[in-house]
Amino acid sequence: MTVGQAPKIKVAFIGLGVMGYPMAAHLAKAGHDVTVYNRTTSKAKKWVDEFGGKMALSPRAAAYDCDIVFVCVGNDNDLRSVVLGETGAFAGMKPGATLWDDTTDSAIVANELYAKAKELGLNFVDAPVSGGQAGAENGVLTVMCGGDEDVIEKCSSVAAAFACSIKRIGPSGSGQLAKMCNQICIAGILQGLSEAIAFGKTAGLNIPLVLDVISKGAAGSWQMQARGLTMEAGKFDFGFAVDWMRKDLGICLEQARKTGANLPMTALVDQFYSEVQNRGGGRWDTSSLVTLLNTEPKK
Repeated sequence: MTVGQAPKIKVAFIGLGVMGYPMAAHLAKAGHDVTVYNRTTSKAKKWVDEFGGKMALSPRAAAYDCDIVFVCVGNDNDLRSVVLGETGAFAGMKPGATLWDDTTDSAIVANELYAKAKELGLNFVDAPVSGGQAGAENGVLTVMCGGDEDVIEKCSSVAAAFACSIKRIGPSGSGQLAKMCNQICIAGILQGLSEAIAFGKTAGLNIPLVLDVISKGAAGSWQMQARGLTMEAGKFDFGFAVDWMRKDLGICLEQARKTGANLPMTALVDQFYSEVQNRGGGRWDTSSLVTLLNTEPKK
């Protein structure tokens, strides 16, 4: 989907976590009139001090008179809590406005909120993102969308403030299903990369040199380029946390049970991430899978 320069409009951003905070900033830098809401008010105040705009004390107040309401929160229940009810965003949105959900959540909640939005004369797009904290900070996220084509087309030029690619995958829920494919791939890639690093270390190889060589060939990946050296060095204090990856893989596995898909590798890596959590690594980066493997050469 090609996106052009967006006219300056009134938008809201709900959820100022490690992803939402910089995403909202890019919208402000693009010249849009941004109102933010965050459960922790001090973070919303900090954002306004840094980027201007306004803060609201409820999602409903943030969404008032906005053309697009962006949301990036933790999970299905978090999303429902900021969208539905008397203080939720839907209650404050004007007819024809769009709620653009960048949360990684289930296709079930996406379809539920799409139907509710239509009932209220509103629009809803499930638009999970990939690219991690660095992608959010640099404004180069990949966005996978589910929903009405005309609505996505209309809003994409605004969302382009924080994205390098925005694609409609299909009807409501399709964006979330595509994000599940994304997380399944990442889980497998990181496990393979972890095993390669562990194997190389036990064989006494120069791991930075090996990674430099194989990253140029068929084994190369974003994870290898961005995380290979930090994995080798045992650094995991950045990026996407294990706790969030387990949430995402849980969504994948639940969806697989509904559709009959077989995800043996995903289920196994999910167990490995559970062990990382048990060892106190819930807030470590997902590349911390390597910590479960013996990397010492045999004497």
